Amino acid sequence: MLTREENELLCRVDGAAPMGQIARRHWLPACLIEEVAEPDGAPVAVRLLGEDLVAFRDTDGRVGLLDRHCAHRRASLVFGRNEECGLRCLYHGWKVDVDGKILEMPSEPASTPMKDRAKHKAYPTQEWGGVVWTYMGPRDTQPEFQPPPWAPGAESKVSIAKIVIPCNWAQILEGAIDSAHSSSLHSSDMVPARVTSAKATATNWLRPSTDKAPRLQIQRTDYGFRYAALRRPIVDSANNDYVRMTVFVAPFTVLIPPNDSYNVANVNVPIDDTHTAFHFIAWSDDPASVPDVETWRRFLGAQTGVDLDDRYRMLRNVDNHFWQDRQAMKAGNFTGIRGIPNQDISMWVTMGPIANRERDLLGASDLAIVEFRRLMVDAATAFRDGKPAIGTGATRIPVGVHSYQQIVPKTTDWRSLGVGALPVREFATR
Repeated sequence: MLTREENELLCRVDGAAPMGQIARRHWLPACLIEEVAEPDGAPVAVRLLGEDLVAFRDTDGRVGLLDRHCAHRRASLVFGRNEECGLRCLYHGWKVDVDGKILEMPSEPASTPMKDRAKHKAYPTQEWGGVVWTYMGPRDTQPEFQPPPWAPGAESKVSIAKIVIPCNWAQILEGAIDSAHSSSLHSSDMVPARVTSAKATATNWLRPSTDKAPRLQIQRTDYGFRYAALRRPIVDSANNDYVRMTVFVAPFTVLIPPNDSYNVANVNVPIDDTHTAFHFIAWSDDPASVPDVETWRRFLGAQTGVDLDDRYRMLRNVDNHFWQDRQAMKAGNFTGIRGIPNQDISMWVTMGPIANRERDLLGASDLAIVEFRRLMVDAATAFRDGKPAIGTGATRIPVGVHSYQQIVPKTTDWRSLGVGALPVREFATR
């Protein structure tokens, strides 16, 4: 469990909160490229770390990320005109470019010196892996953008399901690193089978174990930690272990064990203290092995216009019981909730906007949860005391680290796995 003070330190991201300031020292997903795909298209409201922003693609194809409110009288630029390489406020016609330079002040005299002095807040952007990234920290500490471990190369194929979830980022991330819950909550979608490795089909994921109580082991790293969930495989359990090795990359990324077709990752970007932009990602350097975006979202129950509104907000919620089907439960479905993320979300949201960790009763299956809390509370404390942000500079995740799953001999040290090039078998085409 955590004390109330420690829980606040872990969860809060708004304003000067240490965890939010750690986040600002990293390149963060601001929105999906698909949200600002059209030059001179409609501006998009973005909220990150408690800050209201607006994203737009200008006439030349550059993406801007600006303070949402016009520097003049604070009207919203979401309603502005996106034209001729700038965003024009409807109120008095002030126009600003992607760098925050105010191009026009039609309501002011032509000779006004205001245009040269005034500056609209703008954050740098970078497009990569289907995402518009931004850096919100001090410019003198801005690192060079580096591809994330789930989109390591320009040729990597990435499919992303985005869902805006009304709860704190930390309880979502704890769900992503919790290997034990998948054997219960997702048991109708992650189905035990006599297979030699985890496999993906069009309707579910198969895994070679019926073991619901994995043995957990942790390896702390500079960038977060790696941990293994060791289970008895269905075949030859006397000599082998089924290893599912997860990687936590501070502050907000989890590399989830893959299947035979594609790798899986999860990125949780705090919108504010009580809302999170959840990204569930399938990726591979073999494009043929990754589902296309709509197929991926359909598999997960995360399609806009079907499961989500056009701003990626859930149509399922507590009031409609996340569309839980009790008849399906009677027929054998464990949760009656369609889609792996939706099953998770029904758990995360019902913990409350910010989970009360003072009242947790933790066991052996929660080893990774305990490590995450300890690591990130320590990281927030260290940053508050003047130390560098976790996962930056020399503590950034090395290239080549990835999650892992396979049946291996019991003599294998799992710590030697997942630290080099991805095995070819993890990229096998279905």
